[in-house]
Amino acid sequence: MWYYYFLCGVKGIQEKFGISHLAGMSCLIDGTIPPSSGLSSSSALVCCAGLVTMEANKKSLSKVALAEICAKCEHYIGTEGGGMDQSISFLAERGTAKLIEFQPLRATDVKLPDGAVFVISNCCVEMNKAASSHYNIRVVECRIATKILAKARGLDPSTLSKLVHVQTELQASLEEMLALVEEKLHLEPYSREEICKILGISSEKFSTDLLSSNTQHLMHFKLYQRAKHVYGEAARVLQFKKVCDSEPADSVQLLGDLMNQSHASCRDLYKCSCTELDQLVDICLRSGAVGSRLTGAGWGGCAVSMVPSDRVEFFLQAVREAFYHPDSRRAAIEKQSLFVTKPGGGATVFVEG
Repeated sequence: MWYYYFLCGVKGIQEKFGISHLAGMSCLIDGTIPPSSGLSSSSALVCCAGLVTMEANKKSLSKVALAEICAKCEHYIGTEGGGMDQSISFLAERGTAKLIEFQPLRATDVKLPDGAVFVISNCCVEMNKAASSHYNIRVVECRIATKILAKARGLDPSTLSKLVHVQTELQASLEEMLALVEEKLHLEPYSREEICKILGISSEKFSTDLLSSNTQHLMHFKLYQRAKHVYGEAARVLQFKKVCDSEPADSVQLLGDLMNQSHASCRDLYKCSCTELDQLVDICLRSGAVGSRLTGAGWGGCAVSMVPSDRVEFFLQAVREAFYHPDSRRAAIEKQSLFVTKPGGGATVFVEG
């Protein structure tokens, strides 16, 4: 249920401060984000709940600490998410994009180029992460790939759970990690038996240590594809920032190309797109976007497109006519499904009086 996300935030603050009796709160919740659309509405609700619970109980934390708590307590919903959504919910600043990095959590300003805007378009396929195992399957596959890459390089697999941990331990570049994936992981899916043999663990330990409660049914795992996507996507993020920082004459086109590469990787390697999303991305590109890709968890939800400023009105009308108007259900919610967006500020408390 949607309000479970609110309870996650409440529980996170209660546990952080060891509050036995929480202050009472009367809450009215409103929002304009389309539900289950990959625009972080669930994480925003967790962060909102954490923030107001902290305020109501007269406690104080930094935005970074709040983001870290909310990222952890959202796991109570059953989805093994990262901390990106919660971090930007608190650390966002009006007028600038942010590069989010972890261990430790930090956010760096990224100035977006002039001459282009971002447009959100919803494919109208809802994706509830907590109600399916799609998201956690990818987490599990990345966790197993981490263990096998670590073992291949003489590291202790039991101490590492994320692909970035292997990179950090090896002090390797993303390009070197991509080469390691090519060298040590095979294209064909891995079976449970093969993974257990490589890692030297029992089938029982495999189930308890590597799988989540809603992925116990899995028998085969695509490790090469998932690891290649994760390291490749991380490299594209850094390349995106590099283009923004250096501001070449063709920066908008270069950034659009990176977005297109990202969607292709999400579609083909991470397999987190869907037919409607792919159709929408294609329409956006044909309608004048220089780049378009899915955003959020995937398997539904929204695409984000980079559109030259002087082409925005043409773009909006072309997407309406090609994607929304032919379908009565999409047409009915088109106004809240297709819109221009700009970097805004993060979570804030407004006090009356």
